[in-house]
Amino acid sequence: MASSGAAANLWVLLGLGIAGVVLAARRLRRPARPDLGAFIARLELLPPPQPPPPQAPHPLTGLCFAIADALHVSGYITSFGSLEWTKTHDAETQTAPVVSALVNGGAICVGKTVIDEMAYSIHGENKHFDTPTNPAAPDRVPGGCSSGSAVAVAGGMVDFALGIDSIGGVRIPGAYCGVLAFRPSHAVSSGGVIPVAPSLDTIGWFARDPSVLRRVGHLILRLPYMDSRPPRQFYIADDCFELSKIPTRRLTQVVIKSVEKLFGRQVTRVNLENYLASKMPSLRNYSNGHKNGDSKFPSLLALCNAMRSLHKREFKDRHMEWVNSVKPAVDARIVSNLSEDGDLDMDGCQDARNEARKALDQLLKDDGILVIPTTLGCPPKLNAKELSSESYNSQTLCLSSLASMSGCCQVSIPLGTHDKCPISVSFIARHGGDRFLLDTIQTMYATIQEQVEILAKSNVSSKQAMNEEAAEAAKEKGNAAFKEKQWQKAVNFYTEAIKLNGKVATYYSNRAAAFLELTNYRQAEADCTSAIDLDPKIVKAYLRRGTAREMLGYFKEAVEDFNHALVLEPMNKTAGVAINRLKKLFP
Repeated sequence: MASSGAAANLWVLLGLGIAGVVLAARRLRRPARPDLGAFIARLELLPPPQPPPPQAPHPLTGLCFAIADALHVSGYITSFGSLEWTKTHDAETQTAPVVSALVNGGAICVGKTVIDEMAYSIHGENKHFDTPTNPAAPDRVPGGCSSGSAVAVAGGMVDFALGIDSIGGVRIPGAYCGVLAFRPSHAVSSGGVIPVAPSLDTIGWFARDPSVLRRVGHLILRLPYMDSRPPRQFYIADDCFELSKIPTRRLTQVVIKSVEKLFGRQVTRVNLENYLASKMPSLRNYSNGHKNGDSKFPSLLALCNAMRSLHKREFKDRHMEWVNSVKPAVDARIVSNLSEDGDLDMDGCQDARNEARKALDQLLKDDGILVIPTTLGCPPKLNAKELSSESYNSQTLCLSSLASMSGCCQVSIPLGTHDKCPISVSFIARHGGDRFLLDTIQTMYATIQEQVEILAKSNVSSKQAMNEEAAEAAKEKGNAAFKEKQWQKAVNFYTEAIKLNGKVATYYSNRAAAFLELTNYRQAEADCTSAIDLDPKIVKAYLRRGTAREMLGYFKEAVEDFNHALVLEPMNKTAGVAINRLKKLFP
């Protein structure tokens, strides 16, 4: 009885151990969520009936959309990315005008989406509602602040979605999730939206289809439908691409080829750092605003510093009283950032904004496009160190500060993947050039994606050719080592060749020869079989496999291999001698 009790206890312990392993595995894996965690609330705002013929149907008929939960919907509490906010605020009595305009335009609003807490961050993390899962890279952040809207579009749950963009809140998640993302000029009504930093805030939107992006833009911005005009000049900001972690050619080549194909023009390369330095004297006041350890781009960093200072000051003016009232419930990183003291020259900030707009308007005029990377590269991994790196955040915001401070419009354009993660570039047009920019991306998008595919194939071909060349070099080193009777060294080189190009029978056959010298007959047999599978006419592989099998005692199979070698090469003396030897030993 005692032994049966001990056995029972053992099974209980084993069960607990297995359960612990399962629970640990579940904690390591993010649980699958039907909406990828994009939505805070599902709802349905239906459009009015279609007008009778001959009137045209509503322009957005057949489309559905979601909105970031900083925009109001009557009857719902706007969470502002915080459960604590919902506890201290009442349900709204009016719907944001931009939402009503879209619904009246024929689209169906299906839900409110997660944003970063108080729309303050750019990474997409949220401790209250959990971080939405990036459909394009599930182990990486979706970007913020409008993370849920980007995820809803990227995941195919809606046709388009609205987000809030102060310092990059639409463009960054659009880039990280691999969808189109548009920040307009400061021309969208801010009514019915919780302000973040009013002078920087605007409503942006996401879409997978450039036609949808354009239709939504025309309705929101009340743009007239007119004949589109082609862009006359594309400026590639070479220094901005130096900030990117992605090879510059991978990003710019697609744009260059698309411009050549569609417009028959060459792009112009500019150094934006030098240009801004010559046009924006006020930036000298912000050169020491943040410690970022990078003096290569002082003007861009100064513009970024001015934007971040303005963003923090306006956010504090609007929300610091509430933050202090519920401080323990607010993310400590937000509280810490807001508590950092620093004098802000509001007039100086306004000077910087005016100079930025004037400088970019002079460069781009009515028909120019500035090309920059949207972000530094692939989205950071969840919980990565970059997320809390001042240098990383500052450099990311350098790129988004151009449009935020100048009021220019910007669209982030997906360019496929790099290391299995979405990458993008951005087009920027002058302040007020929204229709021109929307028309341009509609005209260019298909060609851009075509060039993405061409470049991806050429990169694969180029890499394959490089691998094949390196594999041949490794094989030659293996042959040299073999001649010098350095058998293990030869094995190592042949193994390297196989890793680089595993489709060459000779590499396996040569490694088998080295294994035979090392008396590793089983591995020699396996390598010869791999070689024969790749090339059934490789005589040496049959001879070497026959030898390996003879040494392993598989005499019948060895004779079959030697006979096969003779069929392929009737005068082969090695095969003939081996067969005669085996017949004498085993008549």
